[in-house]
Amino acid sequence: MLLPADAHVHTEWSWDAGSDPESAGTMERTCARAVRIGLSALIFTEHLDLETTWRTDPGDLGHHAEKYRSRDGSVHLPTFDLEGYLESIERCRHAFPELHILTGVEYGQPHLHDERAAPILRAGGFDRINGSLHTLPFPESGDGESRTEPTTLYHHRSPDDVMVSYLEEIPRMVDGSGTFETFTHIDYAVRSWPSEAAGPFDPRRFEGLFRSALRSLATSGRALEMNTRRLWSWIPQWWAEEDGRAVSFGSDAHDTQGLAAGFPEAVQMAEHFGFRAGARPWDFWTR
Repeated sequence: MLLPADAHVHTEWSWDAGSDPESAGTMERTCARAVRIGLSALIFTEHLDLETTWRTDPGDLGHHAEKYRSRDGSVHLPTFDLEGYLESIERCRHAFPELHILTGVEYGQPHLHDERAAPILRAGGFDRINGSLHTLPFPESGDGESRTEPTTLYHHRSPDDVMVSYLEEIPRMVDGSGTFETFTHIDYAVRSWPSEAAGPFDPRRFEGLFRSALRSLATSGRALEMNTRRLWSWIPQWWAEEDGRAVSFGSDAHDTQGLAAGFPEAVQMAEHFGFRAGARPWDFWTR
C-alpha cells in the first residue's frame, strides 16, 4: 500500500517537542524513519502559536513544555525560529533526495492572530498551513484576555460546558480566518476528556455541534484532517454526510515512532466513506 503523506509532523522546531535526539523526533531522524517505513512524503508542520497570555494549572503541560510555565500559571512560548527551520528543511532535502519534504505550520487560533502571523507566513512560503484550535477563553483569570487549553479548563468548568465551547468556536475560527487550508484534530478537546468524572466520551451527545462545525468547514472549502492519534469512524462519516470534500492524513507525531502511525487503518476508513487519493502523495484525498 502506498501511504499518503504524513501532513502533520513536529520536530525540534516545535516548542512542545523535546530536543534530546535519543527520545525526540528531530527532523533528520524523522526523515530517516520515513525512508525506512516506506513513506514517500511528509510535511513538517511546526507550531506557530502567537498567544500573548495563556494560563495552565500545574502538570497540564507535557514534560518538554513545562519549562515555559511561570509560577503564576502563565505560559510564555518561544518565537518560532523560521530561519533555523528552513535551513533544516534544506539540509534534509539534500540528505534524503528520495523523500518529498514539504514545509508547513500548525497555526493555532488563526482567527485571533492573522495580522501578526501574516509576515511569518509570507516569509515562510509554506506548502501547507494547518489550522488548529488549541485554546479557549479562560474567564477565571479575570483579565478578559487569557486563554487556556481544554486540559486546564476541565478543572474549572463542567466537561459538557468545555466541549460545547470548543465546538461552538470552530465556526467562528472558520469565518474569522481564510489563512488555513486544513482543520486539524477536531477531537482535540476529547483528548483530555475527564472520563473518571464524566464517564466515557459519547460523541452522539454532541452530534449536532460536531455536525455544525463540520458543515462550516465544508461550506468554506477546507479539508479535514484524519488525525491518527485516535481514529474515530464517526468523524469521516459525519464529514462526508455534511458534504466535506477533502481530507488529509496527520499523525501529529512529536517523536519518530509516531510517524504515520495508524495510516493503513485511516486510509481504509477514508476509502470506506468515498475519499480517493490524489495524483501525488501529498495531495488531499477527495470525494
